[in-house]
Amino acid sequence: MNTYTKVTPEIVSELSTIVGNNNLISDFDRMENYGHDETSKEEYGHMPEVVVMPQSCEQVAQVMRLATRYHIPVTPRGAGSGLSGGAIPLFGGIVLSVEKMNKVLEIDEKNLTVTAEAGIITNELNNQVIEHKLFFAGYPMSLETCFLGGNIAENAGGGRAVKYGVTGRYVLGLEIVTPDGRIVNLGGKVTKDVSGYDLKQLYIGSEGTLGIITKATIKLLGLPTAKADLLVPFKTAEEAIAVVSVIMTKGIVPTSIEFMDRTSLQMSCNYLNETLPLEKVGAMLLIELDGSEEKQVEADMISVGDLCEANGAMEVYIAEDKNTQERIWSVRRNIAEALKVYSPVQSLEDIVVPIGSIPLVLPKLTMLSEKYGVTIPCYGHAGDGNLHATIVKNPESTMEHWHEIEPMILRELYAFIVTELGGKISGEHGIGIKRREFLREVISDTEYDLFCALKKAFDPQMIMNPGKIIRIQ
Repeated sequence: MNTYTKVTPEIVSELSTIVGNNNLISDFDRMENYGHDETSKEEYGHMPEVVVMPQSCEQVAQVMRLATRYHIPVTPRGAGSGLSGGAIPLFGGIVLSVEKMNKVLEIDEKNLTVTAEAGIITNELNNQVIEHKLFFAGYPMSLETCFLGGNIAENAGGGRAVKYGVTGRYVLGLEIVTPDGRIVNLGGKVTKDVSGYDLKQLYIGSEGTLGIITKATIKLLGLPTAKADLLVPFKTAEEAIAVVSVIMTKGIVPTSIEFMDRTSLQMSCNYLNETLPLEKVGAMLLIELDGSEEKQVEADMISVGDLCEANGAMEVYIAEDKNTQERIWSVRRNIAEALKVYSPVQSLEDIVVPIGSIPLVLPKLTMLSEKYGVTIPCYGHAGDGNLHATIVKNPESTMEHWHEIEPMILRELYAFIVTELGGKISGEHGIGIKRREFLREVISDTEYDLFCALKKAFDPQMIMNPGKIIRIQ
């Protein structure tokens, strides 16, 4: 196991000289929020020894050069909204937060790009480019809290990934600080580039383990002028999920196809004090279509509605105005929070399978729920095969029982997803700490060895977000 240098008062003083005293936190109470993300603080949390908030790329580089000199681990942090423990300082050391690097630097309408610092809230970025009738199509569901740098480090996805893809599709250029404190610019504003190895792509989804993203150039698209949302209830979850592949094979590409089982819907409605027509409903699909032609979007909406009705839909509701659209999307966005209210002890999963295999997932979840005596609500981005099966602790069971059965359920679920369905254990939340040991079990020795070789090549001192994705030896 790697032995790291502790952060001494002298090192804190050197860090203060780099970033300024107002951009450094070293007292326990103020650092507490930087010791966890959206995973369980009790299970995964770990305190940093110091938090720094640089205001420039050069300051980030100086911090990394100091960390290299003293052999101190550094954990990059965005908004702390991650769901895999990726921003938790597992070995203490320095948490480097990009929260004060939060500016849009350029909106280039001619080249359809925006360049921004890593700490900008994704929603703020989108609001600024929308004024130019442009938008960042790859943003995730948590756009109101997450940072651009974190989205890129996790290659975050979201509801619109069916049509538009995930964050990585829109990253044209990156400014990176390497673990030893060098600054490198990768890519740019070009859309094609085969000038050597694609280093930029290695950083996308690397979870801060290879370097720190400080700036990004993002490809923009023209803002759609027409949009339609359908809310479609089904008697069973199996009927609802089976329709997804039917829609996707008929030549229509919806912006989103979100799946919500009855448990997820009911809990979210209770949480929001919202009312939806849930009588005899086993699940619902929330389907969004958009485009530049009102007539085409309307024609697609009718076609999708007809397909749903021909395949078991109880009804097809059309959200005709922005208020109604926001109401139904709010139910979808708040499912995770509602489940936490029901039971704060849970395992929010992020499985992804080929879309043709989606109907096979639900029977497995039902079997696991009955076998282990837990509730497993399921919702997520069904249009791209990415489902959030959430294993929820029975409020009446003990923590000892939960800690015993949770890894058993996950192993059985992951083995089924990977081995039998050809899926993966994470589609958008990442590996981090939470899935690190399970990842090792479901990939080959050769693939794991390549992961380790890459990490050692980019970060020979193993100081860059250590303990995430792979185990530090």
